[in-house]
Amino acid sequence: MLVCSYEPIVTQDDAYHELCAYTLAHARHDARFIHQHVVDAFAAQHATAESKPIAVFFSVIGLYLHVERGLTGRQVQQAHVQLAQRKLAWPRLELPEHRGSITSIGVLAAPAGPERDRAIEAWCKSVWSAFSENRAIIAEFSRQHT
Repeated sequence: MLVCSYEPIVTQDDAYHELCAYTLAHARHDARFIHQHVVDAFAAQHATAESKPIAVFFSVIGLYLHVERGLTGRQVQQAHVQLAQRKLAWPRLELPEHRGSITSIGVLAAPAGPERDRAIEAWCKSVWSAFSENRAIIAEFSRQHT
């Protein structure tokens, strides 16, 4: 008898979608709305030169608002809505080569619950730190428009 062991391959995208399901399930019970942080961390970490400037900018400013200014995911989401209603030129940001040491796969590996929530927080900090050369642009824009 042939026995095969099968271990599914988890991609960054797969892990991201699992994290989205996990955080959206939280949304019903948690006013912090950590789903927004997952969306922002993943989008910033996977941005390319072909990404729309608004997508890159929103993800990075979302991380700034959360990590440096302490806004919850719900508050970041509200800031995104307010910014989207304005006709503004979105600054082009430098895309760092290294985007943080924590990835969606690493976050998903943490047990569901408080440990995974802390991993999401660490992921946000890791990605925001990678984008630190854009801090002055983001901080000034935030000061003027949020």
